[in-house]
Amino acid sequence: MTDYPALNAQLAALTDGIPHPIANLANAAALLWHTLPDLNWAGFYLLEGKKLVLGPFQGKTACIEIPLGRGVCGTAAAEDRTLLVEDVHAFRGHIACDSASNSEIVVPLRKNGAVIGVLDVDSPSLRRFTPEDQSGLEAFAAILQAAL
Repeated sequence: MTDYPALNAQLAALTDGIPHPIANLANAAALLWHTLPDLNWAGFYLLEGKKLVLGPFQGKTACIEIPLGRGVCGTAAAEDRTLLVEDVHAFRGHIACDSASNSEIVVPLRKNGAVIGVLDVDSPSLRRFTPEDQSGLEAFAAILQAAL
């Protein structure tokens, strides 16, 4: 089980007073990658117009653009809500950027109340993410949003 209070304290310490959004996203992705077990991707997509564009990440290569409303990331951004997907193959419209991914959690990132991107974490295991992961990653995103 992940110690989210410790993880989130580390993120706050890494980003406090740092005025470089891309650097903060890069460090956040690395922190997730090295802290959460059983991942094959951890990173960010940033909103540009009506599509999400690949941002800082750790893991295998990824899709570069995702239209709003498509796949888990595009749906989470369009609906402005966290999506915890136990089996991505059962998710209507799933985009297989990495065929090894089996479960996923996506948390919207906001600035001034508007979605500006998403935090995306994938696992090769089915049902990898729990409601505790959702709460912890939503808190992680809230800390990060202050640094964007």
